[in-house]
Amino acid sequence: MEAKRATPSADQRWPWWPLLPLYPYGRKRTLVRELIPDQLWSVEQLQGVFYVAVPIRMTVARVRGGLMLYAAVAPTGEVRAALRDLEARYGPVQTIVLPTASGLEHKLAVPPLARAFPSAQVWVTPGQWSFPVQLPLAWLGFPVTRTKVLGDNGFPHADELRWASLGPLDLGLGRFQEFACLHLASGALLLTDALVAIDQHPPELFNLDPTPLLFHARDRGDEPLLDSPDRRQKGWERLALFASFLRPEALEVPALPALLSRAFRPGCRSLRSYFGLYPFQWRSSSTDAFAQLQAQAVDRLLVAPVLERLVFPRARPVVLRWLQELSQWEGVRWIVPAHYEAPIPYSAAQLSRLASAFEQRPWAPDQGNWGYLANLDALLLRTGVVPSEPLQ
Repeated sequence: MEAKRATPSADQRWPWWPLLPLYPYGRKRTLVRELIPDQLWSVEQLQGVFYVAVPIRMTVARVRGGLMLYAAVAPTGEVRAALRDLEARYGPVQTIVLPTASGLEHKLAVPPLARAFPSAQVWVTPGQWSFPVQLPLAWLGFPVTRTKVLGDNGFPHADELRWASLGPLDLGLGRFQEFACLHLASGALLLTDALVAIDQHPPELFNLDPTPLLFHARDRGDEPLLDSPDRRQKGWERLALFASFLRPEALEVPALPALLSRAFRPGCRSLRSYFGLYPFQWRSSSTDAFAQLQAQAVDRLLVAPVLERLVFPRARPVVLRWLQELSQWEGVRWIVPAHYEAPIPYSAAQLSRLASAFEQRPWAPDQGNWGYLANLDALLLRTGVVPSEPLQ
């Protein structure tokens, strides 16, 4: 059957989307889930390029007297209403945390979120940077009198939370650094981008907007966007491969004449289907490639491949030390990354096993699905965009 589209809602409008023009642009549908009763909630939206959209999560944690927001998402009217409901039950938003120095998708939402909750303290990872011109945080919309730096100014809710830094690493244009946070009351370890658990099946969030799944479930641009459970599953597997490797081994780009010959066909003459432009062709099974991706995980958790190959290829010792530090924390019961699946049942012993597995296996491979990322990394090194020694 033809997929149906929901009626737009003013509460889902996001007027700042031109600053980072990612799908779904000016309309952000939001899913709010309680992860751990009375302790932790997930506020999820989609983001991506050319329908390669994956979930991005803000975690809401209950702290003494109120709430902490970790890794912001676009504060649409829908999001603000959900947070007001939580405030009515558990107290005000006290703290907003930007746990990364380089994640633009997390950074852009912080200033409007801070304006929506004018009593909240804002904590940022040190070494914030902007491109092409380095601007002070005040010029980027961060409230000067309410903004503090993690580590430099201590840590928020120090008796209720534990913090551990991954990095800093020199990226050339700026630094990579992110902070993990253990919420002691729930045992949930909050993470940003470095570690992910990729869902076996399409996340619940796609029930609000299955278009990205249906777009990538096709094999040709002149196929209509038809909806079925099988097509959603096929689309999800391909989305995960795109997001992990940018250009997986099983994928090739058809020649321009072939691409154009399938465009603008009847049934595909709409912006939603990009007018039939579909520059992808799978020469082997994407299901098999997806199974190989999931096999890389240790107890469902893995280093995000695109970060391993482009950010961490010469920094394995830094990642291992961070994992080993986390594995020493008592009370870890859950992992909650800012992308993909959450919460993941996990223990300190499993984190130790994860570190051992990463130490023993090949790091940042060059072959197979990793080939395109490896070539891109080599180009960045050759042109001097990234340093050969990333440690600061």
